[in-house]
Amino acid sequence: MPSLDTITILLQEYGYFFLFPVAVAEGPIVTVIAAFLASLELFHVAIVYVVVVAADLFGDVIFYVIGRWGGNLPWMARLGLHTARAEQLTKHYETHGGKILVMGKLTHAAGFAVLLAAGAAKMSIGKFLWYNTLATLPKSLAFVLLGYFFGHAYNQVDTYLEKGSLVIFLLLCCVGAYSIYYHKRSAPNPTTNEKR
Repeated sequence: MPSLDTITILLQEYGYFFLFPVAVAEGPIVTVIAAFLASLELFHVAIVYVVVVAADLFGDVIFYVIGRWGGNLPWMARLGLHTARAEQLTKHYETHGGKILVMGKLTHAAGFAVLLAAGAAKMSIGKFLWYNTLATLPKSLAFVLLGYFFGHAYNQVDTYLEKGSLVIFLLLCCVGAYSIYYHKRSAPNPTTNEKR
């Protein structure tokens, strides 16, 4: 990954043509930098918003496609997305797919795994795009506003984004572990029922 200062220079030099691919690859911090440049009147803030939303959705579709049609790739099994797991995911995404996608997008830390899983679960592309867009619009707007007003400190913002993502990821892991523990503990024990 190029440094943030290098990205800033390249954005100034190549404009929106560079913004789209680098926003696909690097995500929120690029949105912050581009919005900062918009505050300096080097970009138009509304165009920055449209480009980063399109880039975010494009990147998400790439992960979805890999999850949907990359099931036989060796590394997919390492991520836990083998055939048996995909069948479980399909059932889970049928009932909770929208909530999972929105939470994955808004937390950012677990985003790529949620997107791959949506593809592996064969969630319909229309439903995937609908919920993804619902989460992407406010998330991108928040980063545009952050960059527009505080983008001059983009290196510090990047540090806070990384730390915030890590904290959210750890919280999600704790909530997930507790949820699994709680459901296993409250599930009826078949051996107890047999003894009665």
